Parts: sequence; C-alpha cells; structure tokens
Amino acid sequence: MPDVPSLLAALAPLPEADFSEFGEVEIKPLSRIQQLTGAFLGRNWVTIPHVTHHDEVDVTETETRRTAWNAANPGVKLTPVVLLARAVAQLLADFPQFNASLGADGKSLVLKKYINIGVAVDTPKGLVVPVIRGVPEKSLAELAGALTALAEKARTKGLSMAEMSGSSMCVSSLGHIGGTAFTPIINAPDVAILGATAIQLRPAPAADGGIVWRKMLPLSLSYDHRVINGADAARFVKAIGTRLAAENLFA
Repeated sequence: MPDVPSLLAALAPLPEADFSEFGEVEIKPLSRIQQLTGAFLGRNWVTIPHVTHHDEVDVTETETRRTAWNAANPGVKLTPVVLLARAVAQLLADFPQFNASLGADGKSLVLKKYINIGVAVDTPKGLVVPVIRGVPEKSLAELAGALTALAEKARTKGLSMAEMSGSSMCVSSLGHIGGTAFTPIINAPDVAILGATAIQLRPAPAADGGIVWRKMLPLSLSYDHRVINGADAARFVKAIGTRLAAENLFA
C-alpha cells in the first residue's frame, strides 16, 4: 500500500496564478498562528480517515437550568461549551476508545487514564486550542473559570505549547455565530472532536396531541475511523444528549 508521501507526490500540483491580471489585489501575510494551524490541520486532514456523525440533542431543560444557574451565580458565566466539555469528560470513562491515541507503530492503541478537554478558541491571530486539565475533578464554577481564563490569555498574551498539549478530546463551537452543522478536523493525536452549532427550535408532539417547541443542539462528531466505528460514534452523541439532560450535570 502506498504511503502518504507517495500518495501526495502523485497528486497534480495546485495551479499557480497571477491574480493581479484580473484586477487589483493586496498581499497580506498569514500570522504565525495561522501558518502553524494550517500546517497541522492540513496534515491531520490528509493522514486521518475522518468520518463526521451529525445529530441533534434536546437541550430544552438544560438551557432552563443553565439560565437559572447563571442568575444564581452572577460572577461566573456558564456557557453551553462548558456544559459540553463537562458532559464529554464524564462520558470518556464509558467510551475509552474516544480517550485514546494510535501508537506510533500504527498497531497499538494508547488508552489514557487522564481526562483533559481541549476547547477551540478564536483569536485575532487565528485558531488555538487551550487544554483544560482534570476536568472531572472540577466544579462547574471551576471549569467555567478555567475556560474563561485560558480563552482570555489565548486572545491577549498567547498560550505556551504546554497549555495546548495533552488533550483527551476537543470541543469546537460555532453556536455563538450560527450554523447547523460542520466537519471539525481532529486535533491529532486525539481520535475525535465534537463540534456544536447554534441551538435550533424544532416542533415536537405534545401530550395533548398539539405541538410544543423544543430547543435542539446540533452536534457534529468527527472521528478517526481506524479507531472508532460509526455505531460507537452514534452512541456517543446520543449519550451526550442524555448527559446534558441530566439534572446532576449541574451538581
């Protein structure tokens, strides 16, 4: 079987063009973060066989509880991303293949006993992924505070490589902007990444035969098909919905 360099070498080169022939242009250099992120994402997309599972989970009660929690705790903002990070962290013990990495020999699986969650953060200079360590041991307030602090540092001072390493799995959310689905690229050496978009209102049958409106959160789970199969991916997303709906998620 041809290796990755051989496969890439067999591809036709990208076309080169002098865009100024068609009109005025401006050359703007990419930031260092954009260059590094682009190189890593390109490598991950080409070398990892991605599959993305899309589904929606009901967060009607979750959003009611989140609003009440924020009202009772004005000093700490609880976002949907915090709840997703907590739900994913709590599930990794039940789905150990998601908290793993392929060994360097490609023939073994490294099962991690720690649970650290990476969260994609959009900064003026590009996308970075700070890693929150020991998520299951943190209270909701501690988790929210850790994410806020890391995101702020990422946007202002920048993060060290140590602060962006050691994730079990990553979460990426576009919910504050919009969208209904996307394909997040796995942050190697992780084997999965969870994407979330904007909550949608969906009609559902009511007990009296009428219609009620439910708040549904679209989730997009990209996974490495060498490690995770489609059935496990579907079960994992369904389990996230169950965890989000559980009242003790806020305990």
